[in-house]
Amino acid sequence: MSIFYDFHIHSCLSPCAEEEMTPFNLVNLAAIMGHVAIALTDHNSCQNCAAAMRAGEQAGITVIPGMELCTCEEVHVVCLFEELKAAEEFSSFVLSGIPPIKNRPEIFGTQLIMDHEDKILGSQDLLLTTASSISIDDVEKIIDGYGGVCYPAHIDRSSYSVISNLGMITKEMGFEIAEVSPTGDVDALKAKFPILESMKILTSSDAHRLDSMRPAELCLHTDNTIKSIINHLKNR
Repeated sequence: MSIFYDFHIHSCLSPCAEEEMTPFNLVNLAAIMGHVAIALTDHNSCQNCAAAMRAGEQAGITVIPGMELCTCEEVHVVCLFEELKAAEEFSSFVLSGIPPIKNRPEIFGTQLIMDHEDKILGSQDLLLTTASSISIDDVEKIIDGYGGVCYPAHIDRSSYSVISNLGMITKEMGFEIAEVSPTGDVDALKAKFPILESMKILTSSDAHRLDSMRPAELCLHTDNTIKSIINHLKNR
């Protein structure tokens, strides 16, 4: 079975995302665009995943609970989880270790926590775009312990990527997947970093606005359940 996917989408919980990116809006737009499975990956938090998953059930689309973690090296890593409980537990762990810097909505943007019908339940006071206490060297093992899978985000970009910040991607980091932006040159990256030849390459939108969400174009060959998708990404 082939499924169309987008595993890197932000909601209005991420301060850099537009308030229009409510769980209901982004899930239903993804369904209209033809996606079969998406992941909600807000910065350093999974607090809108429950709402997105419930909206997904109503829209007939699989929603994987996820996060875009910012490591202590300021490298962005996409983290996907098989279970919502595990995602929320990891979210609490991350929030307990980020700097106690209060968000300033007038500067950084709002960080809204919502339900599946666009009701505002509250907001996150801690600024979510700061670096966590987790190192790039430890993140793969930690996420595996939560029953999830993770991989470096947008490795082709000039900021917040493993290559731009560390100048390399190595086997010792433990990753078997890497994400390349829709405009990234995969062949050029493989030529410069041969390790990518043995890694699974994914491409997702990293959407922060509704008009940045991409139509269904890329697919994975797996069944449309969260467990099957996670196992596929882990090569199980």
